[in-house]
Amino acid sequence: MEPIRIDRATDLDRRTIYRLRHQVYALELGQHAACPEAELTDALDGHNEYLTASVNGQLMGFVSLTPPGRRYSIDKYMAREDLAFPVDDGLWEVRLLTVLDPWRGGPVAALLMYAALRHVEAAGGTRIVAIGRREIRDLYVKAGLEPLGRQFRAGAVTYELMSARVTDLCRHADRQATLLRRLADRVDWRLPAPFAAASIAYHGGAFFKAIGEQFDDLSRRHRVINADVLDAWFPPAPGVLDALREHLPWLVRTSPPTQCAGMLQAIASARGLDVDGLVPAAGSSALIFLALPLWLSPSSRALILDPSYGEYAHVLEHVVGCRVTRFPLARRDGYRVDLDRLATLLRERFDLVVLVNPNNPTGQHIGARELQQVLIGAPRETVVWIDEAYVDYVDSNASLDRWAQTTSNVVVCKSLSKGLALSGVRAAYLCGAQRLVDSLRRLTPPWAVGLPAQLAVVTALRDGPYYAGRYRETHALRDELAAGLRTGGELDVLAGTTNSVLCHLPDGGPTAAEVTARCRERNLFIRNAGATSRTLGDRVLRVAVKDRDTNRRIVELIGASLVQLVDAPLARR
Repeated sequence: MEPIRIDRATDLDRRTIYRLRHQVYALELGQHAACPEAELTDALDGHNEYLTASVNGQLMGFVSLTPPGRRYSIDKYMAREDLAFPVDDGLWEVRLLTVLDPWRGGPVAALLMYAALRHVEAAGGTRIVAIGRREIRDLYVKAGLEPLGRQFRAGAVTYELMSARVTDLCRHADRQATLLRRLADRVDWRLPAPFAAASIAYHGGAFFKAIGEQFDDLSRRHRVINADVLDAWFPPAPGVLDALREHLPWLVRTSPPTQCAGMLQAIASARGLDVDGLVPAAGSSALIFLALPLWLSPSSRALILDPSYGEYAHVLEHVVGCRVTRFPLARRDGYRVDLDRLATLLRERFDLVVLVNPNNPTGQHIGARELQQVLIGAPRETVVWIDEAYVDYVDSNASLDRWAQTTSNVVVCKSLSKGLALSGVRAAYLCGAQRLVDSLRRLTPPWAVGLPAQLAVVTALRDGPYYAGRYRETHALRDELAAGLRTGGELDVLAGTTNSVLCHLPDGGPTAAEVTARCRERNLFIRNAGATSRTLGDRVLRVAVKDRDTNRRIVELIGASLVQLVDAPLARR
């Protein structure tokens, strides 16, 4: 059997859909009166989206998705204040699930419902609402939607109101793994969102596939540009490398200090912190996976920036399973955080607020004084988590770690990997409100950070002037890279404050996935930023800053990839 193609509707598809809507909903079901034009459309078609199922070019079925911010079809039947869930910028409506003869009873309806979920999830939606025909109510329930006990009549058709959170629908889909595997064998999936939801958060590091993940020939690294992760372009301080080289045999065979005492004391001295208010970890991700499932439950509410570091959404939605509200950041505003709006949101009863500052992947930074003034107004019951992985690139005095230790509800998570050029050895710390720190220290395992990493951190923190000079160099290199990428005119580049730039591709041209694929053929690895943060769409790249010669090569390779894609649009399709 030919595979079933799942895709977004084209303009030509829409005209066919309008005719089929008339055939099914007017002539067959009697919901609407027949019209001379033999087409059925409504005001929602001005802003909704259609997903289609087809085989060999023949339409088998379709479903309509109404995004947030406009009217929904449910508005015709009941007032929004009567709904048992909020009508906010995370609510999508799924409607007009339609399968044509002779494909009813097969997998088409299930594929369209699953496609709708994956599309809404990828767009950052938090809840789906639907009014399904009573005759196919069980199909909606099997997809995970919950009937809400409200029915409506439209012509000869009775509809029932149903809804569910996207996180609950995703968990329900995960339980249908066997069915989904069977469907995957029969589908030609053309949606931007992947068919299968990732079991882990999307990260960079794809360059290791070119080097070899079993490290059999590390000389291959010299042929690869790994600009898809934000590792430092410069080496650690010379004293770090000297110490590791001198003592390496002993370091790799010896157990480290059990509680990382020397490393924590070095951090406390360098940052002016209370050493008893620090939690060590092998990287900031270890702290995220330790703290968030401990402090939260599925009934919790969390607020995150969007776009932002994807690990937070993954842990909150797929590990904890709590309700996540996204604070959307707009391109037209340079992805800056509106502090007045943030202050308003903080008055709500969130259990956790996550602020990555400077933000990743946008590189935008909120000043310490301005952010502190906003956070003072947060309810004491709200835990505020500030991720400062890249704050050193702005200014070490921009950190809120010392202030956080004076509060009852603020913590700072600080990676020592990025700014100190120690990504390979993994080290981080958390500091802040003592009650929160104490809850984590009880669960921190012994030997949380390896001995080479502890020595590297202690030695690196003694050489502040070396790193300060490297940060100044990074600013100059970042500006040069941004200018080079802007030269051809195709890219709209946002430089930010960290060691990366964000590049917007023009509408109607190649997608970020296509550009990154072409670049990989040239051994250049850059990030498809939209795969990490949903609101960025499918035409945004993130590129790490490297040394001057490598930056020039990056500009050349991205330019060559764009030319190849623009000159060969048919091949790109």
